[in-house]
Amino acid sequence: MDNEKSLYNILFIEDEVTIRENYVRFLKRYFENVYEANDGEEALSIYNKEKIDIMIIDINLPKLNGIDFLKIVRENDHTVKAIMLTANSDVDTLLSAIDLKLSQYLVKPITRDELKTALNKAIGEISKFNTNNKQVLTLNNSLTWNYDNNELTLDDVTVALTHKETKVLSILCSNPNKTFTYDDIIFDVWYEDEDNKTDALKTIIKNLRKKLPENTIKNVFGIGYKVEA
Repeated sequence: MDNEKSLYNILFIEDEVTIRENYVRFLKRYFENVYEANDGEEALSIYNKEKIDIMIIDINLPKLNGIDFLKIVRENDHTVKAIMLTANSDVDTLLSAIDLKLSQYLVKPITRDELKTALNKAIGEISKFNTNNKQVLTLNNSLTWNYDNNELTLDDVTVALTHKETKVLSILCSNPNKTFTYDDIIFDVWYEDEDNKTDALKTIIKNLRKKLPENTIKNVFGIGYKVEA
């Protein structure tokens, strides 16, 4: 993980609100899309709706515990990476579930450096085994977005984008057909200084629309923006 935000989608599952909020805030520095869940059932609902690349799962969750949640996921998905958060007393239980294919388990309390190391390992596994399908998104027959280099091409010609335009478009293209709220986009683009950026975001969208075919970026009234593929 470095200063350039990753396109991998993260799901952080933890029922202790303060811990979850702190780590979600930390993860948003490094990843474009960070989802959060309070319990196993909520996590399963998010997992079924979104394309998740890496899951960070507390073993002791209400409604559906971390192991049972991951067992359900593993019935059909052996590619999503899983990092399990455990207490010392949970380790034997966790190690008995050897078919869960964990990238790593971390004994709580965990440091941010430990989490970064585990995430780098998971990302390395994704790259090594090529389980991530993100390469090129086709928005229409002539417009494509390249995930590897954040490059937009129209009729095979590279479209010149400013840094902020690239950031906004990378967010929208990271999950096509999903509506990103104004606040989500503003936080991800100006996460060190996100106050009073609504007008700036509207200006970037206006400038992007001038460079793209009509209706490439759709406004969902009162909520945010999305691209469709």
